[in-house]
Amino acid sequence: MSKHDIVLMSTADWDNPFWTNKQHVAVELARSGHRVLYIDSLGLRRPSASARDLKRIIKRLLKALRPPQKVRENLWVWSPIVLPWHGNSCVRLINKALLNTGLWCFLKLKKMKRDWLWTYNPLTSELFDTSTFNYKIYHCVDEIKAQPGMPVKTLETAEKTLAHEVDIIFTTSAQLTASRSAWNKNTHYLPNVADYNHFASAQELQTEIPLDLSEIPGPRIGFIGAISGYKIDFDLLRQVAVARPDWSIVLIGEIGEGDPWTNSSLLEGLPNLYTLGPRSYQILPAYLKGLNVALLPNKVNEYTDSMFPMKFFEYLAAGKPVVSVNLKSILEFKEIVSIAHTGEDFINAIDKALDGKAPPLERRLDLAKQYTYEARTKRMLTIIDEGSKA
Repeated sequence: MSKHDIVLMSTADWDNPFWTNKQHVAVELARSGHRVLYIDSLGLRRPSASARDLKRIIKRLLKALRPPQKVRENLWVWSPIVLPWHGNSCVRLINKALLNTGLWCFLKLKKMKRDWLWTYNPLTSELFDTSTFNYKIYHCVDEIKAQPGMPVKTLETAEKTLAHEVDIIFTTSAQLTASRSAWNKNTHYLPNVADYNHFASAQELQTEIPLDLSEIPGPRIGFIGAISGYKIDFDLLRQVAVARPDWSIVLIGEIGEGDPWTNSSLLEGLPNLYTLGPRSYQILPAYLKGLNVALLPNKVNEYTDSMFPMKFFEYLAAGKPVVSVNLKSILEFKEIVSIAHTGEDFINAIDKALDGKAPPLERRLDLAKQYTYEARTKRMLTIIDEGSKA
């Protein structure tokens, strides 16, 4: 297909250590020959008074002083300055003026056209003049309004407007597909995927288990990702740790990521529960290599009902047996993942996995190979191309 200039409006900063759809899709689009301007998160959640949020604000202000940075061939990253109180209509008008002026300057400087707008941000129509783009894609990967601190009413209204304005919507769960297709019939379900080659390196002999993990006694049962109160079931993790004191429960990620109001006190006072903090994306396969079983210990709520956990295929690519709570999005893969409905079921499923009663490694790897960023991005581009010719 033709090569396009693409403005990609993200909800995650490029330099976030845990890459998500946004960064990977930008990389694949640039690799395909399209020129991409990646716009960092515009801070949908209201800021808290925490030191973490203050640090992020200062970091963002410093980045905003720089012009867009070229990070790869065909790929630039822009961290624009915005006011974070998006629930206020006056603030949104100010932000819209700032963003559109900055965007106009960069596109002029790089002689980029307004071919495509590829957005993850439900507030896009409130912040940019979408009518100036030739083609508009909304990649809906989360029920963002269900996250803590969000301007819910503003998001609901803005997202519905956006859904009617765009040419196509891609979703990552059946729940998101059902709700968004009511607004735009050109909605397509493509689940989350993983960087197979990156996480498959966990199986390579030369990959060494990091010392801080190898020193923890086995068996090691682990989770990698944001350890946030609205996502993770701390009660369940405590139940597992108490019921099996001979297991080591390992959590790798930032506590309160995306949710500064997280109360993690339930994780305290457990001698066999280890919180290692966040680790860079590049070394996550090495940490996965050191786990015996990988967990999806999520809460079941409005947010997770519409979520497809990215970690699922990352775990599989690393060759790990997966035990999960009853998440709607992975029910279609129930023959590959052990799905638990209660805490007792969850513990028993881990027991079986440790006893070698998980689905065979070959089946886990074969499934993971089918769900890669490269394959999904090609599929999305094919759908767009076929639709434009219809």
